[in-house]
Amino acid sequence: MRTRPRREPVHALPLAVLAGVVTLVLIAAGGRGAGPAADTSIPSWKGLAGELRPRVAVGQRMIVVLKAPALADRLGPVGGLATGEQERQWNSAALAAQKLLISRLGVEGVPVQPEYSYTRAINGFSAAFDANGLALLERAPEVAGVYPVRAMYPASAGSVAQPAPTFGRPPQVGLSSEDGRGVTVAVLDTGVDRAQPFLRGRITGGVDIVGGSPGADAAHNPDAPAELERHGTEMAGLVVGSGGPGGMAGIAPGASVLPIRVAGWQRDASARWAVYARTDQLLAGLERAVDPNGDGDAHDAARIALIALSEPFGGFDDGPLARAAAGALRLDTLVVAPAGNDGAAGPAFGSISGPGGAAAALTVGAADLRSGFVTARVVVRAGLAVELDRVVPLAGSLSPGAPVDAAVAVPRDTVGREPAGSVPLIDFFDPQGRNLVAGRAALVPVGSDPAGTFENAARAGARAVLFYGGAVPAGALGTGEAAEIPAVSIPADTARTLLTRLHGHVPVSVSIGAKGDRPSSDDRRVAEFSSTGLAFDGRVKPEVVAPGVGLGTAEPGTAADGSARYGTVNGTSAAAAVVAGDAALLTEARPDLDAESLKGLLVGSARPFASDPITAQGAGLVDVGGAAATEVTASPASLAVGRATSTSWRLAQRIQLRNVSLRRLRLDVSVDVANEGAAAVDFTVRPQHFFLGPGRTINIHVRAHVTSAIDGDAPLEGNVVVQPVAGAAIHVPWVLTFGPPLVAALSAVRLSSHSFRPSDVKPALLSFVAGAVPKTDSGQDVRPLALVDLELWSPTGGRIGLLARMRDVLPGRYSYGVTGRDPTGQVLPSSDYVLRLVGYPTAGGKPTVRTVKFRIE
Repeated sequence: MRTRPRREPVHALPLAVLAGVVTLVLIAAGGRGAGPAADTSIPSWKGLAGELRPRVAVGQRMIVVLKAPALADRLGPVGGLATGEQERQWNSAALAAQKLLISRLGVEGVPVQPEYSYTRAINGFSAAFDANGLALLERAPEVAGVYPVRAMYPASAGSVAQPAPTFGRPPQVGLSSEDGRGVTVAVLDTGVDRAQPFLRGRITGGVDIVGGSPGADAAHNPDAPAELERHGTEMAGLVVGSGGPGGMAGIAPGASVLPIRVAGWQRDASARWAVYARTDQLLAGLERAVDPNGDGDAHDAARIALIALSEPFGGFDDGPLARAAAGALRLDTLVVAPAGNDGAAGPAFGSISGPGGAAAALTVGAADLRSGFVTARVVVRAGLAVELDRVVPLAGSLSPGAPVDAAVAVPRDTVGREPAGSVPLIDFFDPQGRNLVAGRAALVPVGSDPAGTFENAARAGARAVLFYGGAVPAGALGTGEAAEIPAVSIPADTARTLLTRLHGHVPVSVSIGAKGDRPSSDDRRVAEFSSTGLAFDGRVKPEVVAPGVGLGTAEPGTAADGSARYGTVNGTSAAAAVVAGDAALLTEARPDLDAESLKGLLVGSARPFASDPITAQGAGLVDVGGAAATEVTASPASLAVGRATSTSWRLAQRIQLRNVSLRRLRLDVSVDVANEGAAAVDFTVRPQHFFLGPGRTINIHVRAHVTSAIDGDAPLEGNVVVQPVAGAAIHVPWVLTFGPPLVAALSAVRLSSHSFRPSDVKPALLSFVAGAVPKTDSGQDVRPLALVDLELWSPTGGRIGLLARMRDVLPGRYSYGVTGRDPTGQVLPSSDYVLRLVGYPTAGGKPTVRTVKFRIE
């Protein structure tokens, strides 16, 4: 199999340099009443491609997961069958377990005020904790884990509003006999404009988690009332839209959308209004997706939950989002999630966003199925030096036009700032009202709304737009009035050079040559911005891809003349919306199937692209027609086969097959190796040939071992193929990586003072770098840590106790304040001590230990 050509990421910094500096909210020695050592925030990772994201401060919020069973956990022992009264009782029992823990913490001096409580998909709550509370939680026997709250963002790579685009359904999607009638799709996103004619009658009463928008309507920016939340309306249009211009329609116009507003206008770290969600808000939204009326009885659960948001690079398989996706699946709700818009990475791990790393979620990448796009040669000069000379896709200006030669100019207030939306029109003028870009090429950041920036630049008279900080897909800016000027994306390092030259008053110019058509190559079927696998447990993610570039949909609000607004959208969230619509069609066509079987059919029947790696496409392009006709499903739908570190590597996996047809099937099972990796591997399957009756299941055992020396780290890819004697085959994708055992990277461990007096006000600062983002022969990996423990030891080797613990740790620089107290909060007596930092890799393996000595005066 050919792989996609290697290319430098659009955002060079994030994976060449670590995530940034983070000071933890934990005070390492658990001092009672101690405050944080410094400002606290979780880094906002910039993607390899796609939009810039607002920096979000989550404070000291944590998600506490309890060991006591949630409602979803209770259903297993009873075969998934329970009365409404039983479910309400189990829901109450989960809540009682939370109250008991909170009450005990209060007795021990840690007051807890939960912001959100979860009892259905998982058992837990979110709240802000000081250092003492976190230390007590980690030692509490009732607690399964404490996880940081992180930010989530709409997973779109730019959209553009147009007066009347003429798009029908996305290509190669749909069933002629079904429209999703009777199926409810919960859309966990921003608010939805239910007054949009494209959606009218198909949006049910909503749930507002963020607050301030009753009914989960699309909310206005508090500082700019004309600016509405867009993403939820766009996603709802892709799922259930109907009656649009030119026959435009969603995938399942007969279905209903339950809008759950988990993202919206909230203050970011700079106190500006930005559209985002937090993981604790998403969990609260998923609780309502599986129990829309909130009465504790999940029999009214939505069949599909579209999470159109992503936690960048958060492809963990064991965190609260992953646990909740598994709980929703047990409650018969299929979670469909975007892979993310952070581009290619791997091969050991990739750039998959959360909750896309969850084994239970159906994770979707974006495919570009357009027949072609327009390119132009772009030459950028700074003084006499040529800084860029290449042929690039045009993001805008699809109509023929003359070449452009223009000086480059920068709007005000954009350098070093990450816009939450578009660059406003006023920023293209200086404080005296002089136009900064008229007749010039505007060099602008992508932001989260490149279409708005593009439109404002055109209105200001710019002759062209040069985007930096992200990649706007070819042709993604549509064919409106603004598209009369060309728009291109340039590399981040080129943009930094140009900004430096402009700051030094060096003239910068750009030449954009005549346009030419370029047919889509077979090597580019998966969109370049689409995140690639594997997830952090080694599982193939995304599992499928769907159309995700240039899809027509609804926009909120109305145009100046009062007409409805429409536009195009790009991104893995758009692709996930397409698959959510497919799942609704399949649910109507096959109402007897449970959520896990729906997922198995959609993955197993997907059609692979010949020239994209499995890490980019999973099983391939979703084929809902093929899924409707498929007679057997596999669980799991994709495999996590791990990493071969030596010639002694062995694999043993089990796949459960289920006959979902009404006839007895003769099945043949084999392993198809799609490409040769760094070593030869021999596979065996037992049983290989057998009959399976209607509704019956069978366990298939797959074994493998390395049969040659390992040469390099090129991954081995393939599928377990299940072929009925008469009928369509299904595929279960897998990827085997090679190389030495993964280690938990802990480096640059420093303590600001090695001799100090106990102090809750001025603690010593322990800083370290956790995780890594290494380059490999095949690409670039994102390697987080599953766990980091900070332990206190005596100099003679005796362990005093656990000071602090971090879970699901993304690469970055972290800090702890060491107050001079022991794990129980008591002041340490004067003596010598050792801090022991222990990091654990995500895919198993030996921990890494680093020690630092200090003395309490």
